[in-house]
Amino acid sequence: MTAEPQPWVPGSATGIGSHPGTDPREAAATVFGELPDLPYLPELPARGPTAAMIGRAVSLLVDLPAETVPSGWRFTDRPGRDVSRARSWLAEDLDTVEERAEGYRGPFKIQIAGPWTLAAAIELRYGDKALADPGAARDIAASLADGVALHVADVRKRLPDAEVVVQLDEPSLPAVLAGTLPTASGFGALPAIEEQVARSALADVLRAAAATTVVHCCAAALPVDLCVRAGAGALSIDFGLVDTLDEEGLGRALESGLRLFAGIVPSHDVELSAPTDSVEPVRTWWRRLGFAPETLAGSVVVTPSCGLAGASPRYAGTALRHCREAGRVLLESPEAGH
Repeated sequence: MTAEPQPWVPGSATGIGSHPGTDPREAAATVFGELPDLPYLPELPARGPTAAMIGRAVSLLVDLPAETVPSGWRFTDRPGRDVSRARSWLAEDLDTVEERAEGYRGPFKIQIAGPWTLAAAIELRYGDKALADPGAARDIAASLADGVALHVADVRKRLPDAEVVVQLDEPSLPAVLAGTLPTASGFGALPAIEEQVARSALADVLRAAAATTVVHCCAAALPVDLCVRAGAGALSIDFGLVDTLDEEGLGRALESGLRLFAGIVPSHDVELSAPTDSVEPVRTWWRRLGFAPETLAGSVVVTPSCGLAGASPRYAGTALRHCREAGRVLLESPEAGH
């Protein structure tokens, strides 16, 4: 199997992004303490919509202000207090990580909602989703690309010895392509977006990151080929949904150097099994694809199945530690019973 260099070491583990609670220092301490090989910038949606996934991405949009309304986010004429609050939360989180990561050398992941999930979430001024307007969708992608470039530059300035990894969160992408997202009224569905259009917008944002990129989706049927052709360096999935993916296409992509972030650790409070048991579905699947066991740890990063916002703070730390230990098992014992 051939592969391009990656910024993380084989056997690494990381998280998806969201955390429980409202204390960025506690979240950063957990991330850097439990995931020394691939830490990331925590998101704390319990602080409100301006600190959640969509609000954080809205804070990065260039010349596309929005505000919160009872139904979510809506574009507006000028930036208001909601955008200011979202930017303030992001700055506080970055300040905290900058302090916690002083002297850190290695990969560091940031997460941003992707263009199609934003278009599916933000309303136009007249109330329908931006996805219903092709011009608005294009504007979102262009604005987000500019914002991502600025955000990555800021992170690099704050963490000069880190190698930034950019994760685009696209949980709505499969529904966008299938035409199953409801209209604002709920009585119809928004038209499906053509694959070429979806790929082009995603590619623009991934290219603007100028970094190792990951596309994350914890919904079923993530379009593997579209993401790969858009330039994603890795796909991040709930591994329980791996059978909904194009296995042949995913196998070819992995053989060509794509990495997989495999969500094998539950994201809500449960009693966890031993790490050796948690990784067994991945090892079995890897053998089914016909790949050599010794290549597994270099191609797969262990993660929770999705974000940890719905977990207890104690479980969040336990889940990330379990991910780290499971990643070590993939490195040291790629075959069951070894």
